[in-house]
Amino acid sequence: MESIRALLVLLMLGVMSCNIGPKPIAYGTDACHFCKMTIVDKQHAAEFVTKKGKVYKFDASECMLNQLKDFETDKVALFLVNDYASPGELVDATKATFLISNNLPSPMGEFLSAFESEQAAKQAKTGNEGQLFTWDQLLKKFNP
Repeated sequence: MESIRALLVLLMLGVMSCNIGPKPIAYGTDACHFCKMTIVDKQHAAEFVTKKGKVYKFDASECMLNQLKDFETDKVALFLVNDYASPGELVDATKATFLISNNLPSPMGEFLSAFESEQAAKQAKTGNEGQLFTWDQLLKKFNP
């Protein structure tokens, strides 16, 4: 009976460890997978989750985009970025609108910010100038 319980526990742990989903970023503790800096900026952090459930965390969207130069994107299940307008909130990067503006610095100097809504990105652009990008346009820009 004891061995059956142990087997069930191991089985449940295995199922739970394969959960494909975002993991909270521990700001001030987690390190960027690309540049190794500590992630502290709640407006620019990002992460992607592989189809096997491994999470890679980044201190800026540009670090995530640069990491993708050496990573097979077809192995990624989720691309997530912090919404500049809602610090600390991860949103789907493939649906976000991005702004590159010299008036909005980002941790790695690319001046790249992500917005969950296109309207919020356009509003930020009005006050800060710059250029708007979709996810696909950003992928082409960073990985020509």
